[in-house]
Amino acid sequence: MSDTDNTQYRRGDFARAKGEVILREHEYDGIQEFDQKLPNWWLFTFYGAIVFFFGMWFLYYTIGVIPSDHERITTAVASVNEKKSAALADTMSNLTDAALVNEWATDESRVKAGEAIYLQVCIACHGPNMDAPTKLALSLVDHEWKYGNNPLDIFKLINNGTPAESKGMEPSGARMMAFGQLYTPDQIAELTAYIISKNKEDFKDF
Repeated sequence: MSDTDNTQYRRGDFARAKGEVILREHEYDGIQEFDQKLPNWWLFTFYGAIVFFFGMWFLYYTIGVIPSDHERITTAVASVNEKKSAALADTMSNLTDAALVNEWATDESRVKAGEAIYLQVCIACHGPNMDAPTKLALSLVDHEWKYGNNPLDIFKLINNGTPAESKGMEPSGARMMAFGQLYTPDQIAELTAYIISKNKEDFKDF
């Protein structure tokens, strides 16, 4: 920028009045800098952001009025687990071996709902015919119930997953997850009912 171009601007350190435009005194490699006073709305926003930052910092880090992300997540998870436990207790209060066999497994709508869950999450390991062709899970049609042959044993196995003391499938060590983490107790009961409906002979005495 030449001196001719700058004759109309006052030289100074910075602008002091609204609308004033000055040309800063410093110059580096022929580069010069203009300065104007910032509008009040911008200044108030900037200073307000600074005040807000220090206020939040004090509330969050110093006196702990605002809960941390960890605390909020922990509280939310605890609330979800509490509701799940209450739902499980409510279902289990009315769920018996006989009810699973004679009510749930004979209710076409519940069996259909259980089949939908099976096709969504169980078929990959247990197979479309429940005979576990991949050897990643136990067969559900060989009339052998490794973890208990009562209907409620099957319900609890699906809900809680493979017992901790079990070594899982050999030789892979594959274990079944606790599907109670994904599905409601009623949905677990529907899935149990579907399995029972495919093994009526095993549960005819209930």
